[in-house]
Amino acid sequence: MKKIDPKTLKENFFSLLDDRWALLTAADGAGCNPMTVSWGGTGILWNRPVATVYVRPQRYTKGLLDREKYFSLSFFSEDQREALRLCGAKSGRDMDKVKACGLTVVEDLSAPYFAQAELVLVCRKLYEQDFDPACFVDQSLDEKNYPGKDYHRMYIGEIEAVLQK
Repeated sequence: MKKIDPKTLKENFFSLLDDRWALLTAADGAGCNPMTVSWGGTGILWNRPVATVYVRPQRYTKGLLDREKYFSLSFFSEDQREALRLCGAKSGRDMDKVKACGLTVVEDLSAPYFAQAELVLVCRKLYEQDFDPACFVDQSLDEKNYPGKDYHRMYIGEIEAVLQK
């Protein structure tokens, strides 16, 4: 993996997240837990390169994100699709998803990431907030996406490192 400037990225993050997905990973010192994400974004906020991710309250990874200062987003080639499916369907409370997927954790930066990834964003949390149902201008989004009222928490992280194969 080579460290690059975020401004040199040519990837289409709409496609990366929506079509290929990513593993959102945080660690607590005792281990790490990846969670598949397909909602998020990148851009400039507060004059910094940032990544935004969204996590429901029942996800095991949310507790790690709430406690830790850093997280990573790892993007893979299509040959890791089954690993991404498993990490989206199973909970880290019930199993070691890293072991089950055969992924290799790399811990040389502030947040763990995976050796098999093609692209990695390592982020330092700047902001977090739960979605507020009163703020939906289009109420159909609330009705469609939150029948159980389990609103996502938004995390905005400054991209401190971009690694690319």
